[in-house]
Amino acid sequence: MKQIKTLVIAALFILGAGQTMNAQAKAAHVDVSEIMSKMPAMLDAQKQLDKLSTTYDADYKKMVDEYQGKLKKYESESATVSDAINGDRSKEVQDMQKRIVDFRDNAQKELQQKESDIIKPIMEKVRLSIQKVGKAKGFQYVLDGSTLLLADGPNLTADVKKDLGF
Repeated sequence: MKQIKTLVIAALFILGAGQTMNAQAKAAHVDVSEIMSKMPAMLDAQKQLDKLSTTYDADYKKMVDEYQGKLKKYESESATVSDAINGDRSKEVQDMQKRIVDFRDNAQKELQQKESDIIKPIMEKVRLSIQKVGKAKGFQYVLDGSTLLLADGPNLTADVKKDLGF
């Protein structure tokens, strides 16, 4: 009984290995990260995102500087003004802190959304090009080469770049 199990397992292993070799013959790889990093549309998108990020950073810094200035002023005057004024100032400082945190959080969300909105169509264009080139060359599988540990098969990166026009 053990021998039959062993033979069945060995037969399945051999058949599976044959299937794997067959599938590898129709597989290629492409380095999507290389394509994306050198694609003109992606470079333009990165410039847009950098510009927006710089604007948000400048606005954030301005808010923080204003907050720090008021905090310093209020601390230096706290001994000479009434408790009511100090209470109002404390509330104002807390409100400013909340606005700064809210601004930072909203800016991050907006940047992420903008990045998604810009990059999604570029990724779709790359995906369609990879499919087009892969099918034209007769491959059933095209793997992203940036995550492969061994890539002996054909590399379609140059062909995809050519198809995308760069």
